[in-house]
Amino acid sequence: MPSEEVTSKRRIYLNGFDMFTVGHLSFGQWKNPSDRSATKRRDLSYWTNLAQILEKGDFNALFLADTFGLYDTYKGSAEPAIRNAAQYPMGDPAIPISAMASVTKNLGFAITTSTSYESPYVVAKRFSTLDHLTGGRFGWNIVTSWKASASKAVGLPLIDHDKRYEIADEYLTVLYKLWEGSWANDALQEDPTTGIYSDPSKIKYVHHHGEHFHVDGPHILDPSPQRTPFLFQAGTSPAGTAFGAKHAEGVFVSAPSPHILAPRIKALREEAAKLGRDPKSIKVFAILTPIVGRTEEEAQAKYREALANASEEAGLAFFSGGSGIDLSRFDLDTPIKPSDVHVDARVHSTINTLSYQSPDVPEWTPRNIGKHISIGGAGPVPVGTASFVADFLEEWVRVADLDGFNIGYVQTPGTFEDVVELLVPELRRRGVYAPEKESGTMRERVYGPGQKHLRDDHTGKAYRHEVYDGN
Repeated sequence: MPSEEVTSKRRIYLNGFDMFTVGHLSFGQWKNPSDRSATKRRDLSYWTNLAQILEKGDFNALFLADTFGLYDTYKGSAEPAIRNAAQYPMGDPAIPISAMASVTKNLGFAITTSTSYESPYVVAKRFSTLDHLTGGRFGWNIVTSWKASASKAVGLPLIDHDKRYEIADEYLTVLYKLWEGSWANDALQEDPTTGIYSDPSKIKYVHHHGEHFHVDGPHILDPSPQRTPFLFQAGTSPAGTAFGAKHAEGVFVSAPSPHILAPRIKALREEAAKLGRDPKSIKVFAILTPIVGRTEEEAQAKYREALANASEEAGLAFFSGGSGIDLSRFDLDTPIKPSDVHVDARVHSTINTLSYQSPDVPEWTPRNIGKHISIGGAGPVPVGTASFVADFLEEWVRVADLDGFNIGYVQTPGTFEDVVELLVPELRRRGVYAPEKESGTMRERVYGPGQKHLRDDHTGKAYRHEVYDGN
């Protein structure tokens, strides 16, 4: 059956949301003896165990975020972020993917990689490798790096926001040429009778000479199961929306209220339709960190424990870095406005969120920001029974036109175990969750069996081998 709908109700997709770092979006929880986040960097079993937990719950994928540089806006220093392990130290998310794939059959894997610091030819090789080794269960979250600290560390200039998306658009064009256009489907022959392993006549050299990238040569690896990995993107600025409407198959969003997300998602789908794409083919996932208990009392006890371990300073450092506002310069109870931004290195959706005023979101003061951001980042943290959290998810889907959620954690793997054991059965009972042991490539699990490659209405299909001329 097509995976778009489980019943007449709208399906809710769940992705696990993690990062190769101690403090991802719930800062300070490493102090809890039950939390394993500090073992990520030195114990591969953390990753393989997590993958098996998510596979048991028929999660769509595990998404690993990534970043370069440090959060150094708060107090004009990286010291608060370093001391509190706010996304530092940071490992490479590509490394554990193969190990996790080896202990699972169905779970997808997606990682963030920036178009700012590596050539498209290098990324094409790495991602084709991962798509091969996962059996087509691989996706890429396309980002353009914005941190000044990252550009200084890498040794490359920080490019203006909209220009970064212009460069990323050409970056994707190069990748489509390599992934979609270089090799014919039957170029890899592996014929012991003729001795032909790969047929040179069926492999096209890519000759791309654009404003930002130059490539002369064929893709170095034969086509993987999906050819192009499933494409995610996370920007909701005007430039980010235009980029996502053209390239993305999945879009990640973050806000404390579905009413903030609704107009952003509407704009994304409208832009996609203008480009001739089915707007519903773009799946939108919101960040959400649930605290689920068997009873309301158990859930509230878990929340109190999370508050006791939370690092509000880390939350302030994280928000300051993303917004470009040094919150240490303000009184704890002074409302923060978008006009308080004083640097260009910022996440535009964070700035836009500051403009939202509603009873469902606390006033944006440093005191409230530190408390809110320190558990779950900019996303919501519903606390309650599985029934309550399921109601919460369905309400967000209805209001914002969402397709699913990136499930963050307070404690790992405890939060993920609670979701699998408590929330997933409730969603399945309501008929809004994946069939048991649903399999296939990442793209097939979203678009249905047989849809391994890009949809016909996707811009990348213009570069398929049959029509691509090599230029």
